[in-house]
Amino acid sequence: MEEKTVDIEGSYSLSASREAVWKMLNDPEVLRACIPGCETLDAQSPTEMAAVVVTKIGPIKARFSGEVTLKDLDPPSSCRIVGEGKGGVAGFAQGEAHVRLVPEESGTRLDYTVEVQIGGKIAQLGQRLVHSTARKLSDQFFTCLAEKIAAEGLDDTGDATVAERTTVSSTT
Repeated sequence: MEEKTVDIEGSYSLSASREAVWKMLNDPEVLRACIPGCETLDAQSPTEMAAVVVTKIGPIKARFSGEVTLKDLDPPSSCRIVGEGKGGVAGFAQGEAHVRLVPEESGTRLDYTVEVQIGGKIAQLGQRLVHSTARKLSDQFFTCLAEKIAAEGLDDTGDATVAERTTVSSTT
């Protein structure tokens, strides 16, 4: 079975305090609403969640069932997210993300780095397709998060826009 390692990093500026962003990132209802294709997301404990997500990468559409654990929690500054998901014949994904919330004059900058191993049919797809899908899904998630922040009245500026500065790189 073919496997690839995909490294993703990026930053998003959100117009809310670190505490507000941290709260939203740890709210299962917000995550369920903002994760593209999320069918279910259940908190197993304050640091563990199980989810089912349907996603399409190029010609491959798959339903992934997985678990995520939050580790190295330093509220409201940073955490590490470790997870894995299985999508049947489409393949699997497992990896970890490091998330850091940095106060800025206009709100909070969220920096993240992700390293994920993918296998199966999704690993056979071209790097450009995997990169563009990762970017699109990240943009959808953070746009939704910004809208939720504004709807909850947590927006410090009255502007729910997200300034995106994402780069996606891949190694095999």
